Amino acid sequence: MEQGELADTAPQGPRTVGERLRDAREAQGLDLSEIAQRTRIPQRHLAAIETGDYNALPATTYAMGFAKAYARTVGVDTVELGRDLRGELSQTYSRPVREIYEASDPRRMPAPGVVVGGVVVAVLLLIAVGIFYGTDLFRTSDAPPTPEVAQSEATPAPVATAAPAATGGQVTLTATDEVWVRVYDSAGTTLLMKTMEAGEQYDVPATANNPMINTGRADQIEVRVNGSVVPPLGDGRQAIQNVGVSAATLQARGAGASPGVATSASDPG
Repeated sequence: MEQGELADTAPQGPRTVGERLRDAREAQGLDLSEIAQRTRIPQRHLAAIETGDYNALPATTYAMGFAKAYARTVGVDTVELGRDLRGELSQTYSRPVREIYEASDPRRMPAPGVVVGGVVVAVLLLIAVGIFYGTDLFRTSDAPPTPEVAQSEATPAPVATAAPAATGGQVTLTATDEVWVRVYDSAGTTLLMKTMEAGEQYDVPATANNPMINTGRADQIEVRVNGSVVPPLGDGRQAIQNVGVSAATLQARGAGASPGVATSASDPG
């Protein structure tokens, strides 16, 4: 046997997770854009996984969730892949380091004109708000009294206090498929942040102050209040964030009332 033939038959090194996913995709004749369409994962994130560029992803939880979704689409074992990916992430992933500098550094300080201009704009805005809400200058004479005025004529206005925690019942979140979620309260304290497996449940603490949820696949989460299913939090076509999951909010939502302001999350990458 010649030397060239020996080189061709030499054993190859272990393949990375990204290489295995790419080989499985190519074996099925699929383009990366087709995988992105099926998994609803941005194509650039899938490309980063194939090349092992995990630092291009916002967090290791995204890398794990995206890779497993990719694996299910092309028929790769997610358990073995997840174990191998955790090993790769521990060796290659590093969180971005933010530059820290002293505020007194004149090269970093904004120009004096910018500071003065910002102060002037802020003062003018405060004056405009005071004129609008503190006078009748912009109000018509036949306008009905505002709810605050009508209330003050009957009873003294209550003193504003912090909103109490919702106590309308027990909220239970159940994953119908593998899905990443973060549940947090109005102070931003994280109550739960993980990738839930299919069938896994989480009971939102009844004492949590205005609990909210972020997730990329709201259609994969079944929501129950006191054991009764309520309408889903979204259709899964886009990620959601700041959506209330207190019992009171969900019950009002099921009754057709507006649950409050909820915004759609932008692309996690």
